[in-house]
Amino acid sequence: MRPSLVTLSSIGFSLLIFSSPVKAQFIEGRDYVRTAVVGKTVDPKKIEVREFFWYGCGYCYRLEPHMQAWLKKMPADVVFARTPAPINPVWESNARGYYVAEALGIRQKTHLALFHEIHVKGDKIFDQASQAKFFTRYGVTEADFNKHFQSFAVSSKVAEAKQLTMQYKLQGVPAVVVNGKYIVNGADAKVTQVVDYLVEKERQALKN
Repeated sequence: MRPSLVTLSSIGFSLLIFSSPVKAQFIEGRDYVRTAVVGKTVDPKKIEVREFFWYGCGYCYRLEPHMQAWLKKMPADVVFARTPAPINPVWESNARGYYVAEALGIRQKTHLALFHEIHVKGDKIFDQASQAKFFTRYGVTEADFNKHFQSFAVSSKVAEAKQLTMQYKLQGVPAVVVNGKYIVNGADAKVTQVVDYLVEKERQALKN
């Protein structure tokens, strides 16, 4: 018996459904939230993705591998920024250390290493003295670290990070802000999936 046209059409439609990639749809209020105020981005011609973190945060440590994988395939029209959130004095101390590493040109060497030292080895590298000692592994003297720690340049960066944290009304980390409009929380691969979804959302908005 020859199959009817209706049957063939149904089979073809089913194959189309199962062979086509399904784009995930994420819901505002569940998978992400809007910022109270749209923040100014570093480059209005690109879509900004900004990660807020603290080195002592276990969730930030869990998210970091997913962010590192995402960075390797980041689209050309996206700009990434990382912000250590100075929500309290301890977090501010680590934020200063982050910006010292940036100023000395060793941040790429120390960033993941510091996460590892804290969360795998259990070392509490949170104050100025313990950070200064840690940085000596990367050719920085404690005196040089301490000189930069309270410098005007580092203090200005910390003030900017504090202002951004307050502007987005962040109560904790990790938090990934997309183009100053959306906040994504979480510590697994879903975070970067939602980020990609919002980047595409912004990409389409820029075209209109």
